[in-house]
Amino acid sequence: MGPSEALVETMVANGVTHVFGIVGSAFMDALDLFPAAGIRFVPVAHEQGAIHMADGYARASGRHGVCIAQNGPGVTNFVTGVAAAYWAHSPVVFITPESGSMGMGLGGFQETEQLPIFSKITKYQGHVNNPRRMAEITARCFDRAMLEMGPAQLNIPRDYFYGDFETAIPAPIRIGRGPGDPADLDRAVDLLAQARFPVILAGGGVIFADAHAETVRLAERLGAPVCTSYLHNDAFPASHPLWAGPLGYQGSKAAMKLIAQADVVLALGTRLGPFGTLPQHGLDYWPRDAKIIQIDTDPRMLGLVKPISVGINGDARAVAHALVERLGSRSLACQSDELGRIARIRAEKEAWESELSAWTQERDPFSTEVARDSRHMHPREVLRELERAMPADAMVATDIGNICSVSNSYLRFDRPRSMFAAMSFGNCGYAFPVVCGAKVAAPARPAIAYVGDGAWGISFNEMLTCVRERIGVTAVVFNNGQWGAEKKNHVDFYSRRFQGVNLDNPSWAAVGRAFGCEGVTVERLEDVGPALRASVENQAAGKTTILEMMVTQELGDPFRRDALSKPVRHLAKYKAFE
Repeated sequence: MGPSEALVETMVANGVTHVFGIVGSAFMDALDLFPAAGIRFVPVAHEQGAIHMADGYARASGRHGVCIAQNGPGVTNFVTGVAAAYWAHSPVVFITPESGSMGMGLGGFQETEQLPIFSKITKYQGHVNNPRRMAEITARCFDRAMLEMGPAQLNIPRDYFYGDFETAIPAPIRIGRGPGDPADLDRAVDLLAQARFPVILAGGGVIFADAHAETVRLAERLGAPVCTSYLHNDAFPASHPLWAGPLGYQGSKAAMKLIAQADVVLALGTRLGPFGTLPQHGLDYWPRDAKIIQIDTDPRMLGLVKPISVGINGDARAVAHALVERLGSRSLACQSDELGRIARIRAEKEAWESELSAWTQERDPFSTEVARDSRHMHPREVLRELERAMPADAMVATDIGNICSVSNSYLRFDRPRSMFAAMSFGNCGYAFPVVCGAKVAAPARPAIAYVGDGAWGISFNEMLTCVRERIGVTAVVFNNGQWGAEKKNHVDFYSRRFQGVNLDNPSWAAVGRAFGCEGVTVERLEDVGPALRASVENQAAGKTTILEMMVTQELGDPFRRDALSKPVRHLAKYKAFE
């Protein structure tokens, strides 16, 4: 067969049915084979949209997301999305056709070295150094993306798509993960048995391992409240009585107050990232004296951020099952006050829900001023109405920004693979293309993106993709005419000397209609829920809806109060700006 056939047949062997990208001459020989192989090519408006869609596809399905681009500028447009996929642990395979092997180094058209660019943001880089190795190296990229749960680059000189040879298509290799060392499990069980107030912190590893049922059984055996790690709100069912909500920025006060009481924390499938355990709502909640049991499939994460008492290098599902088995009918110290602990969990959750319901607007002086002078809706009230109208099986992608971050307090899910956020990379323009990819992977599920008006300016071009490819999603665009997160820094640290944060927007609903989408401007709180429900109905017909929420310029707490300091000026002409 030819190298293009070897590439495509290896993709088929790995279950690939969709590839996102922009057509280019570098890979056209392989593209020509996609229809016969049952692979749908989804042409996008920008390559960054392609990698984000592949990311969303992978996160919604648990399978590979795949994208491809023209060599040179097409490939360099992947960089931001690859970094986001890296920190989200998404098994994305991004195919990067390269300048021809006989012209490299001569400064030809669209030439650059494509491997160094991605070297720090991929789990594996495969370079086809001979066309006869196409199937072998392609298969290895797909295997390593799943084995290491992250993006893999497949780099192919454009002249290596052509040729004629004999080859075999490798079968996919999938390595099962176990529960870890038995001695470590025994030590963990001893700590849990002695704990009077154990708390489980469920992270992304619970989602990746499909460990929800096992985590519920473990929580019920211990009677332990379950917090979710930052932006993994779907790691434990929100309707369960032991669910406490997310930690981290704009998270749940109930979760924070409960974990503060823990004498043992079971960190299940989480690296305990520093941003997800920062003080919030005025609470420095991390229990410094608690024993920590950390479970992660990557041994390099164990004890990296927080000092631990027991580290288990294992799969979240297998470990949770093993712990339940080892606990058996063993007497637990926490059972001595089980009713009191359950009452405490219920009381903290009820108190937080009451506070959220009463928290209709931000309370700092700047927000009070702008809210008083505005006829628009309060962002927190809009988020509450969206929460109430949210379909039970919805997938929600959140962008980076002030209102989208505040939504962390209001997003609750009973089903895994439902929340997709930019995670540690925190790039703008993320949510909309990601939710488009998620919709392609799970067409029966409602797909909704929360996007600020600044981030929307980066990603709205993918409305073209939605219309052309009949991908029906809902984009909730919070229009407050500002880069809110950065404006909050100007308020807190720079005496409201605003630079580059105010936005003069068009009607985003009208822009949506011009693109061929439904576009609705929502100005009254009572219209929020009906508008969301109507947009979900449109999705069934492959119609994308832009819900432009007209909200005030209130500002929630900044991302990190420790990230900036009050300025000190030394030159006389700048003294007035101190």
